[in-house]
Amino acid sequence: MAETDEFGEQFADFVRRVAELKAARSVPAGDLPTVLEAALFELDHVVDRLWPWFQRLSSDGVTAMASVDRQEQQLLKALFQRVPVPVALMDRETVVRRLNFAATAFTGVRSGYATGRPLTGFLAHADRAAFRSQAAAVARGEGDRSLTVHLQQEPSVPVRATLTALRPGGEPRTAVLVVLQPADDLAPSGRDVVPGPAVPSLSETTRRAALMDLVDAMATALLSLPGEGAAPALERAAGVLHGRFADWVVADTGAARLTRTAVLGPAECAEEVAALAGQDPAACPLVVEAARGGSTALQVRPEDPEAFGRDASGAPVLVRANVTSLLCVPLTGASGTVHGVLTLFRSGTGPAFSMAEAQAVDMMSRHIALAMARLN
Repeated sequence: MAETDEFGEQFADFVRRVAELKAARSVPAGDLPTVLEAALFELDHVVDRLWPWFQRLSSDGVTAMASVDRQEQQLLKALFQRVPVPVALMDRETVVRRLNFAATAFTGVRSGYATGRPLTGFLAHADRAAFRSQAAAVARGEGDRSLTVHLQQEPSVPVRATLTALRPGGEPRTAVLVVLQPADDLAPSGRDVVPGPAVPSLSETTRRAALMDLVDAMATALLSLPGEGAAPALERAAGVLHGRFADWVVADTGAARLTRTAVLGPAECAEEVAALAGQDPAACPLVVEAARGGSTALQVRPEDPEAFGRDASGAPVLVRANVTSLLCVPLTGASGTVHGVLTLFRSGTGPAFSMAEAQAVDMMSRHIALAMARLN
């Protein structure tokens, strides 16, 4: 600040001297060379001293402002993460950009997994269309919205989702900020309620324990491979998932050129298993998309009956297998190379795949890909 003040005084003196030189234009012609020499001296003073000084001060000011901006951004990010209310930032298509710690605990989905995926994927199937519609309206500037939804992991518990428009600095499009709260907590009450310690759900604890057992079984199977090649490794992994986790397991090896490696299904569906084993993986849109794009697909009550193609008889695979939910996961290695695709079906009246189960399969798929790359 002291240097800035000194520059201001120097510049003010220069302005006064320039004014005096302008007034000296009326002196006799014989004295004009002296005035011209003084004017040239002042120009040299500006070029050699005042202008570099001004550039240095301007550069320091921009750097200081940039540093302040970075500090402000870091502070805002920390506040977003630490605010004790579940908050998500998404775009107009409901794709998650950020999920704070409270939202991670509330939804049971880790932030790294949620980022880049639609928030509607965490919701019950019946709520997705309404949520997408309200999010689009908020992004268009039609005002804040609020609606009741249900998380896929706890479909019996109503959740109040409040949506508001937000324009992040320096971005051309409007984002949508979502606040999630249990609907029961918003009900008016005539007395103050002191919240007690959260009691874990027995069913949720059981499901998580079963997933941990599954991940452990998969790790054991992959670590005990005798080194027979990539395809046997995928077959071993399919055997771990079949029965205890999925009714059907379809394993395809490769990426640019897919090969059907294993098909495991219910014991009473031997004919359907044989038909599916003879199917060309390139005729399965879901498999091809996973191999090319490298993204996991989770579908509950799939809308497109031909998403997994047709079997040798011409019947849609999803219809013939009575598929109620599916997971299609690319087996992506550490370098980003896709080594194959793993598809899991659940059929009949069993529960649909949940987001927590999809997370577990996503983690196991990376382990399977590492084993395949090592044995290839």
